[in-house]
This record gives sequence, C-alpha cells and structure tokens, in this order.
Amino acid sequence: MRAAVVHAFGGPERVELAEVAVPEPGAGQVRIRVRAAGVNPVDGAVRAGVFGGAGQRLGLGWDVAGEIDAVGAGVDGWTEGRRVVGLHYGTVKPLGTHAEYAVLDASAVAAAPESVDDAAAAALPLSGLTAARSVDLLGLAPGDSVLVTGAAGLVGGLAVQLAARAGLVVTALAGAGDEELVRGLGAAEFVARGSAPAGPVDGVLDAAVIGAEALGFVRDGGAYVGLIPGAAPAAERGVRVVEQEVAADGELLGRLSSLVDAGALTLRVADVLPLAEAAKAHEALAVPGTRGRVVLVSS
Repeated sequence: MRAAVVHAFGGPERVELAEVAVPEPGAGQVRIRVRAAGVNPVDGAVRAGVFGGAGQRLGLGWDVAGEIDAVGAGVDGWTEGRRVVGLHYGTVKPLGTHAEYAVLDASAVAAAPESVDDAAAAALPLSGLTAARSVDLLGLAPGDSVLVTGAAGLVGGLAVQLAARAGLVVTALAGAGDEELVRGLGAAEFVARGSAPAGPVDGVLDAAVIGAEALGFVRDGGAYVGLIPGAAPAAERGVRVVEQEVAADGELLGRLSSLVDAGALTLRVADVLPLAEAAKAHEALAVPGTRGRVVLVSS
C-alpha cells in the first residue's frame, strides 16, 4: 500500500509517498480502509523532528475516517464494513493514518457520523477530542464565563460549541473578520485579536497558545487550560493552570459523532487533497488563518 512517511527531518519536501506492507491487526485491534485523514499541526511537528525518532521511518497522520477492513482477535462490537472514525495516537510510529490502510486499537474507534462525508468526519477525532477534554478540564459550572482564544480555528471553534452547549457564557477571541463565524458557533461575546475582554473571565481555554497574556484575562482563582503539554504559563493569583493531552477515546469520540449527527457540532474542511499530494498538505499547515482541516483522501 501507499503511505506518507518521512525518513529525515525538515520541511514539507521531506514528506514522501512510500510503498509499504499492509499492516495486520493484532489482538484487540481493527484495520481500517482509510478513506480520509486529517492533516494536523502535530504532523508538521513530527516531520520537523520535534518528537525525535531520527533514523527511523516515521508515519504521519492521527485522524482517520473509513471502513473496518479486518478485525483482530478478541474484538467485540465491530465488524468488517462498518464506517468508523478513530484517533491513531502516537508521535513516533512507523505508520500513521496518511496511508491506504491503518491499524488502530478497537477502543480508539467510534461509529462515523452519518450526516457528513468521510472528509468532514476525518476532521473530528483529534480536534474534537482535544476540544472536549479541554472544556471538561476547565471545571466550570453552567453560567460561568470562558474565553476561547483561537476561536475561529477548528479546535477553538469546536471548543466554543461544546462550551456553549455546557451552559458556559463564551467569549470568542479571534481575527477581526471572524465575529460572524464565531457567534454562529455559539459565542455570546467577541474580542478581536490584540484586544482584551471587557473584564476578567472565570476561565480561559487557550487554543491559540497565547500563554501568559491569556492567563492575565482570568480572574483570581479561575482556571486556565492549555492545549500543548509543556507550553502553559506558570500559575499565578491562585489561577488553576492545567494542560490537556489528547488520548484515544472511542467512547468520547462516539458521543462527539452523535453530536455531529444531531446538528450540535459543526465540522469544517478547508481543502481536500489526494494522498499523493501529502507534501502539499504540509505546506498548507504553514498558511495562517486556515479555517478548517486540510484532509487527505485515498481512493
């Protein structure tokens, strides 16, 4: 099969399409015929060598949407032909989901939303799980206020929707031209990038990784949730600072998939490219202001 991999660190030109053996599912695993796979910033970080793995073949891709093609021993509830989504967690791995087939733990898989196509479904796993875990880590109660930075991005936009659904009063921080978009996602208030909210908020979900500046928007004793492990600012003024680290969670992913089908969660795709143009997709990672996920599809 074909798979997008890197053998040396660097820019998008390091992404190559290789012919590799089709992986076989082990006990507790399923093999998915990949129809679509999102390209995330973490893929660019793997390619650049942020997580190490020098001298190895590194597979790319965490998101996947497709059909189950084979089932390993001990797997219950999944059968061949089922349309699914999943998260292939791992920064240093020989194969990811930017391939024609991918093997995942059955516990990382959920039924795909029926109301969207494979490209849109592939935008859900990593971004949706990140947003959902981050909203939960805020630990806020209905009626509390939260500021979401990077609210027009895919993760930030999903966080706005989930926070509003949880009864939080959401202020969205985004580009000046994004007010209509983020209000449509459920934000009650809007702050243009470079400005500050009218007053302190109970919590900040820092999808834009602003750091100390965003922490400054939180009231004393409030909460700050960072999305990148190791990148959060030091706690101050009694503010609880926590960092989410995404994990493969088929149960939570299934709930998010159901929200998509219920019309309560909107997924956005910026562009769809064939697997053969994986390097071009990595070039798009560096383009600022992308409003949605770039997705690779394989026929």
